Amino acid sequence: MNKIWLSSPHMDGEEQKYVQEAFDSNWIAPLGPNVTGFEKDLEKFLDHQHHVAVLNSGTSALHLALILAGVESGDEVICQSMTFSASANPILYQGATPVFVDSEKNTWNLCPAQLERAIKDRIANGKKPKAIIAVHLYGMPYDAETVNDIAEQYEIPVIEDAAEALGSVYKGKKCGSLGTMAIYSFNGNKIITTSGGGAIITKEKNLKEKAVFYSTQSRDPAPHYQHSEIGYNYRMSNVVAGIGRGQMEVLKARVAARRSNYNIYREMLDSREYIEFTPEPDGYFSNRWLTTILTPSYEIRESIRLSLAEQNIESRPLWKPMHMQPLFLKYPKYLNGVSEDLFDRGLCLPSGSNLSVQDLKRVIGGICLK
Repeated sequence: MNKIWLSSPHMDGEEQKYVQEAFDSNWIAPLGPNVTGFEKDLEKFLDHQHHVAVLNSGTSALHLALILAGVESGDEVICQSMTFSASANPILYQGATPVFVDSEKNTWNLCPAQLERAIKDRIANGKKPKAIIAVHLYGMPYDAETVNDIAEQYEIPVIEDAAEALGSVYKGKKCGSLGTMAIYSFNGNKIITTSGGGAIITKEKNLKEKAVFYSTQSRDPAPHYQHSEIGYNYRMSNVVAGIGRGQMEVLKARVAARRSNYNIYREMLDSREYIEFTPEPDGYFSNRWLTTILTPSYEIRESIRLSLAEQNIESRPLWKPMHMQPLFLKYPKYLNGVSEDLFDRGLCLPSGSNLSVQDLKRVIGGICLK
């Protein structure tokens, strides 16, 4: 049987037009019409209220956001524990200390109660956090209103990790527009893809310009190569940006397809007592980047995962929390047990926008207990 992947790239055909234009015009560089055009497409999507710089990865975008927030060696940065390691690694790039905060049950995202507890305790220990990284997990928005209120109270910027949430909406506002700064990812498995790529979103034009400066090796304005600050090779290429322009044309359809997958899974599996779905709270709209389920136990989750694997169907446990990762064991953590429980019992199902109805039926039929 053909492999059913968790979330594979989905090209529409129009991407080739923009890529061909890059070749025809010889814009094979980290600048050019597609780079500018992709940024304008994203800014239009965000209702022209934000400035966007496209980069070579979401991780690069997050790293530059930390730099723009003034994070330096010795600082502390609060980070949602239930996430992929790319949310936390850039903190270490800066020589800063990650402080991990657990999840709340409704959305699996940053728990406001634990967040405020962590801030108060770090301040009491003489280390006010320099930034907060909050993640829209699997496309489900976090409680931005409450998180922002807490952040404003303590005057800490929020970096919104919307890597998985392009097309998601929180109380009428698009994810990517909710924090002090935000990032998107266009990795091969995301809602739209440029094979590898990302973007940083800022409210201030000068911050976008600074991000572009850093991402192109921090070259000073001079006729020769002169550098006064550390720079990075983080800019997106014109060829890759062409893929992004084509993908933006089908974003709405991609979100609809992912949400349809979720609805089909829920309709067909909700009656099974060993499977639980996470609904959207009022005012939340998830792109359902990945459909996730909860089972009663680790053993049942593994039984389902292994059953699918035997049928050449990829599924995956939820993210292993950062505070449980060997790399991050020594860092401060503020826990309530939610993320560890989710990791034990949760599973991601195949969710690509290019899945056929037959594929979905095959996955549903393959979900069985041994």
